[in-house]
Formats: sequence, C-alpha cells, structure tokens
Amino acid sequence: MERSFALTIDGQQVSAADSFDVLDPALGTAFAAAPAASRQQLDDAVAAARRAFPGWAARTQQERQAAVNAMADIIEAHAGDLAALVTREQGKPLGGLGSNWEIGAAIAWARHTATLALPVEVIQADETANVTLHHRPIGVVGSITPWNFPIMIAIWHMMPAILAGNTVVLKPSPKTPLATLWLGELLQKALPPGVLNVLSARDEIGQAMAEHEGIDKIIFTGSTATGRKVMASGARNLKRLTLELGGNDAGIVLPDADVDANIDKLFWGIFINNGQTCAALKRLYVHDSIYEDVCQKLVRYAANIVTGNGLEATSHLGPIQNPMQFERVKGLVDRARQEGARVLCGGEPMAGPGLFYPVTIVADATEGMALVDEEQFGPAIPVIRYHDVEDVITRANASENGLGGSIWSRDVDAARRLAARLECGSVWVNNHGAIRPDAPFGGVKQSGIGVEFAALGLAECTTVQVIHA
Repeated sequence: MERSFALTIDGQQVSAADSFDVLDPALGTAFAAAPAASRQQLDDAVAAARRAFPGWAARTQQERQAAVNAMADIIEAHAGDLAALVTREQGKPLGGLGSNWEIGAAIAWARHTATLALPVEVIQADETANVTLHHRPIGVVGSITPWNFPIMIAIWHMMPAILAGNTVVLKPSPKTPLATLWLGELLQKALPPGVLNVLSARDEIGQAMAEHEGIDKIIFTGSTATGRKVMASGARNLKRLTLELGGNDAGIVLPDADVDANIDKLFWGIFINNGQTCAALKRLYVHDSIYEDVCQKLVRYAANIVTGNGLEATSHLGPIQNPMQFERVKGLVDRARQEGARVLCGGEPMAGPGLFYPVTIVADATEGMALVDEEQFGPAIPVIRYHDVEDVITRANASENGLGGSIWSRDVDAARRLAARLECGSVWVNNHGAIRPDAPFGGVKQSGIGVEFAALGLAECTTVQVIHA
C-alpha cells in the first residue's frame, strides 16, 4: 500500500520508532505497516488531551454539534477510500453489509449524535429553592476499539464523547489500525489540536491506557475477559467505564414462525460480518415441530452465499479476520462434530491462501458443546432443538452473557411478552441485531456496563452536577 500511516498527537502527524505488520486476511500476508506508539507517546497524547480539555469543554453545545457534523462531512467525502482500506485490513466485502455499509452507518451515527443534547433539568424552582441538574464533561476519554467494525465503533466511541465536551485518546485494534489512523488524520480539520488523538499500538498500550491516571473514562468494546482487566486496571483512579463486551445471543423460533417471510433477516442476523459481530445471533433454538424445515431453509439460503475476497464484487462474505479467530471457529466446529452434531453445510476451511471459512450450519447441537456455550464469533451457527417454551426461555437465559436476543413468531404480542423475559439488553421480534442510533444499546450480566447511543449514551460521557441556589 502506498499510503503511509502516522499517529495523531496534539493535531500533528507523528512517527514512531517501531512498527508492526497489518495482515490482509484475504491473502494471509502483510500488506502494510502501522506505527507502534510507545508509552511516552501515550503520555504525550494524554497530556495533549488534558491541555485541550478546558477550551473544548467551554465551547457551546451548538459549536460542538457543528464540529460533529463537520466530521461527518469529512468521512462522507472520503467514504470510498476508507471503505476500501477497511476491506483490506478487516476482510469484509465492499458491498452488501460490508465496508461501504459500515462507513455509511458511521456517517449516519455521527449525524444523529450531532442532534443530541442534555438540557438542564429543573428539580425545583420556587420561592423556597432553585435546584437544577447539569451534565458536565468528564475530561479525557480513552477509547479502545475492536477489529470487527473498526470505523463504525470508533464513531460510536468518539462522537458522543466529543459532543459532550470531552477530549479523546483513541487506540484501534492492532489487527485493524489503518483506516482509524487515517480517519484520525482527516478529522483534525474539524477539531482544535488535542481534542482527538489516535494511537496505533500493540496490546500493552491498551493496558497502559486503562491504568493511566490522566485518563478519566474508558470506553471499551471487546471480549468479556479483556473487559474485566480494563475494569480492574481502571480502579487506580476510579475511572468511569462503558464496556460493551461479549455476547452469546439466543434466537428462539416459535412453532408459528413465518420462516419463509423472515429468512433474510434470520440468516443475516446470524452471519452479518461473517458472524464477527457482538450482537449477532449465536445460538438458534428451533421448536421440534419445524426444526428440520428451518435447518434446510438455512442450508438452501447459504448455498447462494459466496465467501471470497472482499474486493471482488461477487463476494457476500469475506475471510475471518485473523488466524487466532480462524483456528477458534474451526476448532469449535470440529469438536461439535466429534460430539455428535451434524454439520449440514460448510464445516471445513476453504482451499487457497487467506482465512476463508464457509457458512457453517450445525444441527443437533446441545448445551455442553463449546459451540453452544461459548461465543464463536465466526460463520458457524449451532441449531438447537427444543420442545417447551418455558424450558427454552430458561435455557436461553442460562448464559453468563446478556447482550441481545430475539423471538420469531407470527404472534407479535405473544413474542413481545416472551421478549420481556429474556435477560439481555436488546431483544428483537422477527429480526436480530438491528441496532439504531436513536435506541440505547448495551449488555447485562457479563456483556458489559453502561449503554451507548441516543441521549442515554451521551449521558454516559458526562458527570452530573446539581446546583442548589
């Protein structure tokens, strides 16, 4: 790749003494190098953010809204090139629900965020007292983003933080740093120096961010195991936290479900981004009376899905993003087969270079299989048989995760009643994973702390001050 990449610190492009390779998962080889920020450069970025904070916090709400809209304009002006870079480093196709869609969603999220505000709340205003509640910016927000949606999740983290009056130090995953580095460079045109600093680095800098006493809040999207470490490290200065962590979402197909009418939503609720999505459907419970029919409908749909290089127009899905995740998915499917599950389609790595694994549908899966009990985060779905609705609600809720869930039924009212009994932050009826910028999103149990999106997500980037006068 001809473009070179740099850190953004205090509004300037900064090189690093060290670098690391970035893999193209469709080829299985490195195609670019990213700068590896040092601990000193992290300190420099935090110091820049702290210097910029008072001035940025003093800006009016309208000025910060205008800046967020200006950032959306910049992303839109470079959308095609950003999407192509995401495809190279992440693997997802340009078309469909791929990188062009991701960049478009990032723009939409930024524009919606710019409409948000947290007005002063009057608690009492009479001759005896005047009590008002105000939302104040926290300070320096550290953002640690994952590799599955590198641009969109960066937008989820940074835009509400900046709108609320905070300054940001953002570290993308070392597996997908390039588009985020370039984005950080581009967005400087809309912001004063130091408001947004972007560092690519190896994993130890993420740990240093969680421990850093100059960072007042961490927003982290990633695994539950890493989220626990972030939470423990943040205790040093009682950091505020927003953690969007792992999910093992259950979808429950009731006997009366109209599977033919909803097969698109069912399939893509499972396999969006090759299953590498926190809120994808990862455990599919199907009533015994329609079990084989649903399995075969999914297999027939999968037969028309092309897994290939994301730069090729014919590809619906790309490769798994990294070798560790590839081996994990392969291992989970192999173990399920050994334990008696039926692999109806897929189930073996594809030939050639790159980390390609086909859509895989695994029937006769049961609890106790790792493919069911653990988050697979890849293109393999266990289909689990059930007989009794009360029993399946209990089984769906048995997971330590609680990010999303879904109920599939013609009777929407009955489905809503069942949805209310699922222990998760978001539940969909006849859909799955359809998040939107005006609806709060977050997990319960081990799937996270706090919410993102909408006014509640903006409030997570603030502290509360009550004035009694």
